[in-house]
Amino acid sequence: MDSRTWIVTYRVVFALAALFAIGYQFVDGRNTNADFRPGNFWSFFTIQSNLFAALVLLAAAWRMRDPRPSSWFDLVRGAAVVYLSTTGVVYGLLLSGYQEELQTTIPWVDTMLHRLIPLVMVADWLIDPPSRGIDRRAATIWLLYPLAYMVYSLVRGPIVDWYPYPFLDPGAAGSYGVVALYCVGIALGVGVFAAIVLKLSRRAEHAAPAM
Repeated sequence: MDSRTWIVTYRVVFALAALFAIGYQFVDGRNTNADFRPGNFWSFFTIQSNLFAALVLLAAAWRMRDPRPSSWFDLVRGAAVVYLSTTGVVYGLLLSGYQEELQTTIPWVDTMLHRLIPLVMVADWLIDPPSRGIDRRAATIWLLYPLAYMVYSLVRGPIVDWYPYPFLDPGAAGSYGVVALYCVGIALGVGVFAAIVLKLSRRAEHAAPAM
């Protein structure tokens, strides 16, 4: 099996695994949890980011047929790496042990969405980096979705009396001030992840002539 075939294979396998995990948890939640609300399930950053990552992996596998570089798709891939890095690190630091609240009560689903897929996305970026460095100004678009997600969660929370994460819930966190501190910290973390992903893309560009 050559390297291109291997890359296509693992991308398709992990994409389908992530989609299956999301679907399995959704069906299980509907069948076993009387308080299950589809709108809440799809409002988790974990679910949204993993769904995005799965679609990006499938698209990346499809694009292996065309060797021509695509700056816009590299930007999309970079976004997926940033968002899944955020998912994995925030889970590890703040949310481990909250499986019931996160609606990832099935152990293998929890491992898949919070640990394995984030690692896969980072590894995929290292295994098959963009052929050209990503423009720094263009990469700032990576910050928009996490910021929009926090605004969405804070606006929706009081309306439906539900927050996806305890650090976004003023009642659980203690106050809106504490929530604001968490949001600032996470925003800074996303910025750090974006800077690292950007740096790796530029390193790949400098290394390309020697290949």
